[in-house]
Amino acid sequence: MTVWKTSMRNFLAHKGRMALSAIAVLLSVAFVCGTLVFTDTMNTTFDKLFAVTSADVTVSPKKATSVDDLPENGKPEALPESVVAEVAGAEGVKKAEGAVTSMSVTLVDSRDKNLGSDTGAPTIAGNWTGNDLRSMEITSGHAPRGPTEAMIDADTAEKHHLKIGDEVRTIAVTGDIRSRISGIASFTVTNPGAAVVYLDTATAQQKLLGAPGVFTHISVTAEPGVSDTLLKKNVATALGDTASYKLRTQEEAAADGKDSMGSFLDVMKYAMLGFAGIAFLVGIFLIVNTFSMLVAQRTREIGLMRAIGSSRKQVNRSVLVEAVLLGVVGSVLGVGAGIGLAVGLMKLMGAVGMELSTRDLTIAWTTPAIGLALGIVVTVLAAYVPARRAGKVSPMAALRDAGTPADARSGWVRAALGLVLTGAGAAGLWTATRADEASEGSLYLGLGVVLSLIGFIVIGPLLAGVVVRVLGAVVLRLFGPVGRLAERNALRNPRRTGATAAALMIGLALVACLSVVGSSMVASATDELDKSVGTDFIVQSNTGQLIVPQAAQAIEKVPGIEHVTDYRVLSATFTNPDGSTADEQVTAADPTYPRDLRRKTTAGDLAKAYGADSMSVGSDYAALHGIEVGDDITVAFKAGDTAKLKVAAITSDDTNVDRGANYTNVTTAERYVDADSMPKNMIMFASAEDGKEKEAYAALKSSLAAYPQYKVQNQADFKEDLKDQIGQLLNIVYGLLALAIIVAVLGVVNTLALSVVERTREIGLMRAIGLSRRQLRRMIRLESVVIALFGALLGLGLGMGWGTSAQKLLALEGLEVLEIPWPTIVTVFVASAFVGLFAALVPAFRAGRMNVLNAIATDG
Repeated sequence: MTVWKTSMRNFLAHKGRMALSAIAVLLSVAFVCGTLVFTDTMNTTFDKLFAVTSADVTVSPKKATSVDDLPENGKPEALPESVVAEVAGAEGVKKAEGAVTSMSVTLVDSRDKNLGSDTGAPTIAGNWTGNDLRSMEITSGHAPRGPTEAMIDADTAEKHHLKIGDEVRTIAVTGDIRSRISGIASFTVTNPGAAVVYLDTATAQQKLLGAPGVFTHISVTAEPGVSDTLLKKNVATALGDTASYKLRTQEEAAADGKDSMGSFLDVMKYAMLGFAGIAFLVGIFLIVNTFSMLVAQRTREIGLMRAIGSSRKQVNRSVLVEAVLLGVVGSVLGVGAGIGLAVGLMKLMGAVGMELSTRDLTIAWTTPAIGLALGIVVTVLAAYVPARRAGKVSPMAALRDAGTPADARSGWVRAALGLVLTGAGAAGLWTATRADEASEGSLYLGLGVVLSLIGFIVIGPLLAGVVVRVLGAVVLRLFGPVGRLAERNALRNPRRTGATAAALMIGLALVACLSVVGSSMVASATDELDKSVGTDFIVQSNTGQLIVPQAAQAIEKVPGIEHVTDYRVLSATFTNPDGSTADEQVTAADPTYPRDLRRKTTAGDLAKAYGADSMSVGSDYAALHGIEVGDDITVAFKAGDTAKLKVAAITSDDTNVDRGANYTNVTTAERYVDADSMPKNMIMFASAEDGKEKEAYAALKSSLAAYPQYKVQNQADFKEDLKDQIGQLLNIVYGLLALAIIVAVLGVVNTLALSVVERTREIGLMRAIGLSRRQLRRMIRLESVVIALFGALLGLGLGMGWGTSAQKLLALEGLEVLEIPWPTIVTVFVASAFVGLFAALVPAFRAGRMNVLNAIATDG
């Protein structure tokens, strides 16, 4: 009870000093809980959607592609209409409806504006059936009754200001479908962002599937009292031979849909939790510093407690109980803030087109439990070393001023350990750069990163003595005596300075590492594109949509174009000369493709691979199966017949463009795959006639204006697009790292604030002998700036080392150019000084307001 009372008294007495540590715990816990609530809510949203939209039993073709795969020829696999009657006759069937669904479509308005989602959600076209009433209701107008009518979802109508009577166009591989909106249907569950258009059944069959009297699947509704499992069994019995069909219950269909999203959600979840872990790591330094300084300031108080009979264990427990209280307060607030953060993320996703409703907000009991456990455990662990130090305070400390000499020295053991760890980390990084395989090198890289980080943290106090002096000579000496005082204050306690700077160092090391890797990736890709890409223009879709024939024809008719190259990808099974088989892909292109993309060969002549019944293979595949030029490979096209193709060339896989591709002529592929099953172009290339590049570029863009799902890029556009994509990814990562930086800044603020309290008498004496308030504030600001620059210098140096080592591994995968983004590095370093300046504003202001006489009279 005495320990509890003492801890409560001290916690409440120093609640102001604990506030920033509590905020650090709050932010870290909020990030964890926010991530869990957000991803759980997304899972709930998709689970409900897949469950509601799935029939009791669904019958589809055996070869039907998964939810997230588009068919190679742009037309989904289909069932004959006669199967509907067979299914309807099964025992326990209340209703069987044929349905048409295709995601190989694009929906545009009368101004040729794409009405689909910008977030990657699909555009879905189909016919309106009774099963759709499970998830939607017609809120305006009526379902389509003929080929000139269409019904769209309410979210799309609202987003693009569409109303009944407006014209829309559905672009499919069989042609364009022009219609006017006859109705608007609203989702009764949350729609994560898909655009939906309904056509009448006959039009959907003919235009989406390319034939009348066929369906993509059959939705089966059970009679009352008949379970889905029994219904599935009865339907299978009615169909007899089920080898051609895939039967799924509602639960199985929902599970398939969930699996298609699960990997994406898991990656996002664990990536965000990883950044939350970084914030926790940074927060540990703040908490350690807080308790270390509080213990140092209460040395006399602790000594008196020891003198009147308190044991070491009681003192130790007293500090740990304070840590528990801090962890509980910060964690409880963090759980609440995390829920708010999740709602904010949902609103943000809604703003970019992915709708998530707060009605589906999911807070599992494990979320607050994990948040509270993490917050409390991390806080207690961080306070353990200061608590042990408090327990070692002797009763004689009651006769001394606050603070202990031991706290101001960095132990030689710590320095030696730090040097060993740093050396081991450097050795790991060096070994990674000498690896022959990326998988092997990545292990050494990970080990080197961890050891070097720990080494820098441990050796921080030793480095502080050197680096701060150098920074002081360069930066602080410009400010005269005030600058020298700031330098000495930063050097007064190297352990504290090192821990404060380490928090900032971690975040900036990751920023620097990722900047080096990102810049090197862009530079390497640009260099490779310059060397290998010979085409003038590239046409492709941002969303992975195949190029529909009408768009391909428009490209081929553009004036000023010297040649156009088709590029199609076919799935096949190879039977190799060594007798082995492998599922591979064949790239069927025009003979002009080697001019559009220059590929090195290790054997043979690539031009001959485009001859009749010929092909090329990649060097890795050839080495694996002992394939040489002149060998025959039996290629069983999954969409057609089996061919025996002669290997005319082996292309080098020392590249990142079309690595591992197996080439053949389009005409060769067409000989074994009929026109209806032949895949559509994944991408197309075009080269202009000499001197007509500018005119051809404009004409190409104009010819595809009616097909906004495709973009025309010249080489400069393509490089800029690549740079933008990597830049966007890095910006997301930097945004997630911002939490760790914020926590680190709180650490600087906390250290300075507690340092001001610790030096109250000293500050009063300096003020008494003539130091002005302005000089005092400047001294504290400069101290903060030098600590921030120290952390930035260590972090940026460490991060560039990590990034350079990582690039050497990427070089094994073809990304051979190392580029250090010096503008970014310098900007971050300079910005760190402003961060330090900002962090010192409140502590400097409070120091300047101190009453001189009261400060002098303060008891240690």
